[in-house]
Amino acid sequence: MIMLLEKIKKALRVSSIAFDEEISDLISAAQQDLKLSGVMGEKAISETDPLIIRAVTVYCKANFGFDNPDAEKLQESYKMIKTHLTLSAEYTVGDVSVMA
Repeated sequence: MIMLLEKIKKALRVSSIAFDEEISDLISAAQQDLKLSGVMGEKAISETDPLIIRAVTVYCKANFGFDNPDAEKLQESYKMIKTHLTLSAEYTVGDVSVMA
């Protein structure tokens, strides 16, 4: 999770370690939310899948700090990404080529 933490911190424009715990909690919350929504566990915690990274980044941006004027727009964006992920067999069922 170290690599993902650093990516998210850059996206949030945070260079200090002062918020590492809060950001780590947000990352975990995003991953858990994806799992609860139907994304396979191993996919939801991926640190290399660009769609998962994007979903976690947007979730963190929407929920980090107070008085975020873009929070509602970012939350809506996260919901759209999550919906796309949960509608994809690749993210909810596993290797689709095995099923064919």
